Amino acid sequence: MIDAKKIEQIARQITESIPPGVRDMADNVEQRVKQSLQAQLERLDVVTHEELAVQQELVLRLRKRVEALEARLDALEKGDSQSSAE
Repeated sequence: MIDAKKIEQIARQITESIPPGVRDMADNVEQRVKQSLQAQLERLDVVTHEELAVQQELVLRLRKRVEALEARLDALEKGDSQSSAE
């Protein structure tokens, strides 16, 4: 999920871009913008860079493990085929 501080920063920037007269009409524009932004980002299922990095590392480790298991299986199959040929 995206960092709450980043959402607050984006919400503040959006709020600051609203003209002062309009901003005064709503007591909690920034809070509403923040809630709306959070809801939209959750709907998009956004992940942080850190979460992505963790998943990438996990995939790399799993890929290496699968390759090792495939090599081991190939060796075992070759051993079985040589035993049955004799």
